[in-house]
Amino acid sequence: MTDDLGELSARLREFVRVREWEQFHTPKNLAMALAGEAGELLAEFQWLTAAESQNPDPETLARIRAEIADVTLYLLRLADVLSIDLIEVATTKLEENNRRYDPANYRGSARKAPPAHPQI
Repeated sequence: MTDDLGELSARLREFVRVREWEQFHTPKNLAMALAGEAGELLAEFQWLTAAESQNPDPETLARIRAEIADVTLYLLRLADVLSIDLIEVATTKLEENNRRYDPANYRGSARKAPPAHPQI
């Protein structure tokens, strides 16, 4: 088992290489595959109540785990192909969100913050 994204990315890169799938792993194709897998994940929740979604039965949870794995692998592969450090961009985005959604103004609120970069 690995808990390092770099190691997992390298394993995924090798998985793709030995199958000669690099030709299919364009950013466009990977983004489309990622969207498809995210849709499959969404489908697992489609008819659940809010309470059921928080505590799915073991069979549903197994399917959710498999779809989360697919989403993760496609996202990791897309980031690798584009040379994007997932930890770096996620950290930067979290810091930006921390500034945009200050607790004093957004605690307990689902409202959206104004755009980070206003349109001119």
